[in-house]
Amino acid sequence: MKIDVITIFPEYLAPLSLSLLGKAQSSGIVDIKVHNLRDFTNDNHNTVDDTPYGGGAGMVMLPEVWAQAIDSVIQDGAEIIILTPAGKRFNQKIAAGFSSSTQLIFACGRYEGIDDRIRQYYSQPEFQARNIKVHEASIGDYVLGGGEVAAMVMIEAITRLIPGVLGNPDSLTEESHNAEGYLEYPIFTKPQEWRGISVPEILLSGNHAEIAKWRTQQAQKRAKDNF
Repeated sequence: MKIDVITIFPEYLAPLSLSLLGKAQSSGIVDIKVHNLRDFTNDNHNTVDDTPYGGGAGMVMLPEVWAQAIDSVIQDGAEIIILTPAGKRFNQKIAAGFSSSTQLIFACGRYEGIDDRIRQYYSQPEFQARNIKVHEASIGDYVLGGGEVAAMVMIEAITRLIPGVLGNPDSLTEESHNAEGYLEYPIFTKPQEWRGISVPEILLSGNHAEIAKWRTQQAQKRAKDNF
């Protein structure tokens, strides 16, 4: 998978080179490139924003600068993901869908956001004919300083679903949010008793059928308690 992240703060994305994702890049499973939006400006001040039409507080990011940045990396079949609080709520199902994409382009907006004509332009029939899609995405009902943190959250959730990224692929079958409506059951390790709190007896029984039943019950209870 090819992933391109466009931002005015490339340094923000440094953690993408760490841990399992860093190994996945080294092994060629994932190719992540971070691009500085200011490299695509055409003035001495590297301007990326201007005042909003219709008035209002804040600044809006310029469409031409964004278009030049996107045009420099876009390929047929690309999914353009515009990070915005107004976007669709990201979840595990969406992550699974993106995990089979050939290219993801993350547009990390700042200030009041990116001029909406970027969304409109890349949604035109000429791009649809190339199987290019545009998505507006959010990771929650709150406002961040920019899209960089949201992009990292999404990239980690998506890439770990790609075969070869996780050291143990069986981890995907038992973790939180894998089964619709369920959360992961409580987990324990040694010692058997810690600060007066003991591991549930059922987990020490060796009865795998009953353990599986207990874990399912606990997962259902967590889902009910959390929603």
